[in-house]
Amino acid sequence: MNMESSDLLQRSLHLERVESVTADATVRHVDQLDTETLDSFYEALTDGRSIPEADVDLELGEVIVFTENYRVTRA
Repeated sequence: MNMESSDLLQRSLHLERVESVTADATVRHVDQLDTETLDSFYEALTDGRSIPEADVDLELGEVIVFTENYRVTRA
């Protein structure tokens, strides 16, 4: 399957609150995020919106530890 670059730019990520984290999960604490990613992460939580995948340094499936745990999923 061949994806156009515009398709990749339009993909977005979603934050899903999770109660527990498996031992094999990739986990990062919120203070490990770069400034742009942290801003996008916080805005997504407060506004309940998706994050453009091209704009952030987040990996699909990783868990971000903040006041709760949030798994990064594809919107």
